[in-house]
Amino acid sequence: MQHGLSSAELDRQYDETYEKYGRSLEQNHRGEFVAISADGEVVLGRSMQEVAQKAAKQFGPGTFLYKIGDRAVGRWR
Repeated sequence: MQHGLSSAELDRQYDETYEKYGRSLEQNHRGEFVAISADGEVVLGRSMQEVAQKAAKQFGPGTFLYKIGDRAVGRWR
């Protein structure tokens, strides 16, 4: 777990991050993948691998990864 967060706290953080930065992308990017940094920067792409690689280079570890319009699919570590 990241920085000693409990599973419930991490789930809450996933949900809050998506609501704050990802929800607005649903209309134009549904089905694409997005990585969201802790400060709200985003990387968009059509594959999870593409987005994860770009996010790792741009943001480093700790980026939240989602499929837009779907429940969170993971977090880049």
